[in-house]
Amino acid sequence: MAATAPLDDETRTTGQGGRGQGDRHQVVVIGSGFGGLFGTKALRRADVDVTMIAKTTHHLFQPLLYQVATGILSEGEIAPPTREILAGQKNAKVLLGEVTEIDLEAQTVRSHVLGRETVTPYDSLIVAAGAGQSYFGNDQFAEFAPGMKSIDDALELRGRIFGAFELAELGASRGEDVDHLLTFVVVGAGPTGVEMAGQIAELAHRTLRRDFRAINTRQARVVLVDAAPQVLPPFGQKLGGRAQKELEGLGVEVVLGAMVTDVDERGLSMKFKDGRVERMEAVTKIWAAGVQASPLGKQLAEQTGAPLDRAGRIGVNPDLTLPGHPEVFVVGDMIALDNLPGVAQVAIQGAKYAAKEIEGRVQGAAPQKPFKYFDKGSMAIISRFRAVAMVGKLRLTGVLAWLMWLAVHLVYITGFKNRLTAVLHWAVSFLGRGRSERTTTEQQIFARSALQRLERGATDLVSQPGDYDAQREQARRDELEAQAAEEVRLTDAGERGTRPSERV
Repeated sequence: MAATAPLDDETRTTGQGGRGQGDRHQVVVIGSGFGGLFGTKALRRADVDVTMIAKTTHHLFQPLLYQVATGILSEGEIAPPTREILAGQKNAKVLLGEVTEIDLEAQTVRSHVLGRETVTPYDSLIVAAGAGQSYFGNDQFAEFAPGMKSIDDALELRGRIFGAFELAELGASRGEDVDHLLTFVVVGAGPTGVEMAGQIAELAHRTLRRDFRAINTRQARVVLVDAAPQVLPPFGQKLGGRAQKELEGLGVEVVLGAMVTDVDERGLSMKFKDGRVERMEAVTKIWAAGVQASPLGKQLAEQTGAPLDRAGRIGVNPDLTLPGHPEVFVVGDMIALDNLPGVAQVAIQGAKYAAKEIEGRVQGAAPQKPFKYFDKGSMAIISRFRAVAMVGKLRLTGVLAWLMWLAVHLVYITGFKNRLTAVLHWAVSFLGRGRSERTTTEQQIFARSALQRLERGATDLVSQPGDYDAQREQARRDELEAQAAEEVRLTDAGERGTRPSERV
């Protein structure tokens, strides 16, 4: 959107016909992640109108964010435009906006973007708003240790990681101590943390080792920190132990039983079980510990009496609906049901189940059986040719697990073009030493912090009604027209590059 485009603060009601204004059943889907996208697509043949409301214009393949942060893939390859994906689905439309309120009594959804508010009515609602990073009550850590939940996160981290090597080269050339710049700390030893630590180690020890003159990137420290007693707890003791050995073989320092108690610009503090506190100097920190469900879960709990767990996930009925509100389905990372894991497959399967139930109700079909999750397994990549996989009772490690990881993730990347380019970039990075996406800017690192310092964020950068000055626009138009006329005259008269004395 152009910053000069005037906006208004009025509330608008939207919808294809709107609730009570047409014969078609109105379905609203909140979120464009796995749950939102697959739920919308599952309704493509249903006799309903679908409105997807999301705060981003893309569908994010979140499991590959760390590859954007470490320069393997571009953001476009893992985040294609939602409109492009749904362009052929005639009964679906997409609205940009962050949902701030769900009114279960009025059956409306209220969303905002850059000062504009929209109210969308629904007959059925699928809430797939996902989860964000949890700092366990220490949200101030986010300024110095970005999470890994969005494209903004990945691009900021890319800038911080590659920027740290650049600053270290500059500092070493000036004779300064650069150990704090060449120390990278990843907090959280779950799949995201393990994958991130492994890729930074590979970046430092393999990809960049010939690129600098004043520093030896192979001497960079990569530290993986977690309060838990082992790496990858959901994978069990055997695979977790194997993953730790593989990481240590790559040069990653694994520090377990250490709770991060403070984070600032130059480092962090860790407290161990025995009470001792250690300080580690590191400019680049990545937070991959803990998730917190969307705050919409709390709203829904207050209106329905449904319980919330410590991570903000809401308790739902066995058919994924809210107590007393069979028209509202909640799927994915937001739900607390049968100890389901917060993985993409839970969101995908739940969204498809909800869509099938909605379509069945419209057709007058009998209700489905309660939702049952089919576990397709879990995988985590450590570095090239190293991964762990858990599929049913099968436990795999090494190259075979790595190839399985590549195949599965390739299947779920949206679009043939993105699959093709991902394969090419993987070949460059894993078979060779290159990284296709190493471009970074200061804007990537500091823009979000700058926006947060504005009272209303990006809204403060957009013109409001009444700010438009027609007289000033006319003066600028006259100036541009005069400038263009002079450019034409100079060209036609052949006066460019000639002295006045040479002109005929």
